[in-house]
Amino acid sequence: MAALDRVKVLVLGDSGVGKSSLVHLLCHNQVLGNPSWTVGCSVDVRIHDYKEGTPEEKTYYIELWDVGGSVGSATSVKSTRAVFYNLLNGIILVHDLTNKKSSQNLYRWSLEALNRDVAPTGVLVTNGDYDHEQFGDNQIPLLVIGTKLDQIPETKRNEVLTRTAFLAEDFNAEEINLDCTNPRYLAAGSSNAVKLSRFFDKVIEKRYFLRDGNQVCQFS
Repeated sequence: MAALDRVKVLVLGDSGVGKSSLVHLLCHNQVLGNPSWTVGCSVDVRIHDYKEGTPEEKTYYIELWDVGGSVGSATSVKSTRAVFYNLLNGIILVHDLTNKKSSQNLYRWSLEALNRDVAPTGVLVTNGDYDHEQFGDNQIPLLVIGTKLDQIPETKRNEVLTRTAFLAEDFNAEEINLDCTNPRYLAAGSSNAVKLSRFFDKVIEKRYFLRDGNQVCQFS
């Protein structure tokens, strides 16, 4: 069997938001029993059928790079992470729906990965204002995922989801909210599964195809 083509997707967000649990769920459709802190970076692989059910269907490897979530401002910390940002094809931004700061920090994470040679400075979010120009030229597909939905009381969910909905708009990305301890949130045919598949298709198209659908030269 010929080796499958692959794409590299970063999974970014603060420590404790559930990135490792999310990656395990995405790659194995199982709940991670004993999640631990990620040191450096952990890589897992998901098999994805591009344009499933169409004549263009093709199978790819999706490499999910779970980057350790320390948000320390030390230059050494950022320099260590920068090596993981090379040749990225897509980014999944993960935040904890019960932790407002983890949502705000997604701007820092995305800026750090997309502009790895320029250390982010200053406050990116002030009183709800967002500087769109910082990401205006971004060509890397993004997906925003909110975790720990189960920990929000039903009476508070609308309020919380309304508060975080602007993230998807700011990043020009689709949004998925879920509980990583319950695989039904990504069940086949669900709206979340469709959004996820659409995101991976977009990543593959950006990596391997021109906008008119013609294949481009591939690189390692």
